[in-house]
Amino acid sequence: MRLLLRVALVLLTALPAAAQQGPLRIEITEGVIEPLPIAIPTFTAETPAAEAWARDITRLVAQDLIGTGLFREIPQDAFISRPGFDAPVQYADWKAINAQGLVTGAVSLDGDRLTVKFRLYDVFAEQPLGEGLQFGASTATWRRVAHKVADQVYSRITGEGGYFDSRVAFVEETGPKDARLKRLAVMDYDGANVSYLTDASSIVLAPRFSPDGNRLIYTSYATGFPQIYEMNLQTYAARPLGEQPGTMTFAPRFAPDGRRIVFSLSQGGNTDIYSLDLGTGERRRLTEAPSIETAPSFSPDGSQIVFESDRSGTQQLYVMPVGGGEPRRISFGAGRYGTPVWSPRGDYIAFTKQNAGRFHIGVMRTDGSEERLLTASFLDEGPTWAPNGRVLMFTRETSGAGGQPALFSVDISGRNLKQVPTQGPASDPSWSPLLP
Repeated sequence: MRLLLRVALVLLTALPAAAQQGPLRIEITEGVIEPLPIAIPTFTAETPAAEAWARDITRLVAQDLIGTGLFREIPQDAFISRPGFDAPVQYADWKAINAQGLVTGAVSLDGDRLTVKFRLYDVFAEQPLGEGLQFGASTATWRRVAHKVADQVYSRITGEGGYFDSRVAFVEETGPKDARLKRLAVMDYDGANVSYLTDASSIVLAPRFSPDGNRLIYTSYATGFPQIYEMNLQTYAARPLGEQPGTMTFAPRFAPDGRRIVFSLSQGGNTDIYSLDLGTGERRRLTEAPSIETAPSFSPDGSQIVFESDRSGTQQLYVMPVGGGEPRRISFGAGRYGTPVWSPRGDYIAFTKQNAGRFHIGVMRTDGSEERLLTASFLDEGPTWAPNGRVLMFTRETSGAGGQPALFSVDISGRNLKQVPTQGPASDPSWSPLLP
């Protein structure tokens, strides 16, 4: 499933601290952001066979950055000069076309080995922003190299972590709405490099990545009832977890240490939240109530769990200590709340909200304050966070008998709502951590 990438990071320039902390910055806020004009000339091909690779890598770097909604690419036909990678930058030429950032790069090919170099410049400060880097990888992993370059540019300008070199697990759906076939799949964050993990012989739901990105847990109906499975993404071997006669298990998530999971277990008409030690098999009940408790999610430090419950009479969000105990309610707006998931930054909890016949993806602070709805449609549900905690992906389904699910993304300010390309109907996304 995963193409291994051996990345060699080589320092190309040694810059003083002032140059590394240049003034070229995008400050991400909740307001409207004017995209930053950036020039990305086609990377220089240092060997003749590298020309096509240089074009493709440049285009993918640009697509990653422009796709965030934070950058505006200056057309190449507007360029006054076309810099060689090692040539001095003619800053006046780039100021004249209002470029605030400039990305230059070079690509060479030796057999099936690519070497990609890049530098980022603050045009108005007339200085490099950060250090030049060099990445080495095989031609089979050229997309990952481009994503890594884009992550570096994004991080240096925004001050935030990147998210382009990551994957998304999801459920591919086929067939009519009342008899859909579902199978697990994974792809790059932008929809490329799709591979399938299961066939469509049984329904699968809610895949979730482990913190190291090497495993998935998900719910399968292979036995006729919902049951949690864990899959090793290097061997594709899958095993059931927490089996017990007369029970149904579902809605699992990994703990931040990857050694435990939390999930819902239904028995005798009652549904509560449990934890399971993956090494010892020890299971612990965390809630005991006649209501339905489900969709648990750990805080990044592993000290708390957010979940949904109808104990108040309607579906709401609660937070409890990781070992169980009295939960505190954090959702108090109109409507019903579900599928909460803690941001990897620890600052927000994302959720699905249903109110007045509409579904929304929203975020709130971990104490329930500052609730903000980011989307609205016939059916939006199941948010998952990008590794940097600034973008959410979710399922949007259209109405009617022919309605189909698709994946969408939006940033936490509510900007840049767009569909994620997939080969067909798709649902239940789970964003991986950044790849190593």
